[in-house]
Amino acid sequence: MSWILLLIAGLLEIGWAIGLKYTEGFTRLWPSVGTIVSMILSVVLLGVAMKTLPAGTSYAVWTGIGTAGTAILGIVLLGESASAAKLACVGLILCGVAGLKFFE
Repeated sequence: MSWILLLIAGLLEIGWAIGLKYTEGFTRLWPSVGTIVSMILSVVLLGVAMKTLPAGTSYAVWTGIGTAGTAILGIVLLGESASAAKLACVGLILCGVAGLKFFE
């Protein structure tokens, strides 16, 4: 169950990272509300997952999911560059996250 909560926390991290772009410096109400709610829920779920998972592993997986997901959605939603090197680096992050889960 802790791994599922950690996955959800990571997905919420993607949500608030992308949401920050849409808040326009927290000047738009609803994107700001959604971003703040995602931030709070993400950190709360990370904390709950850390009750039974190691802190280092939990944090690394949480940030890895957030980093890779935000990079991918930046390409898909925001038109950011998608070079082969960038995609390879995202793949390495995902391999690292999978490895942390596998070797835990």
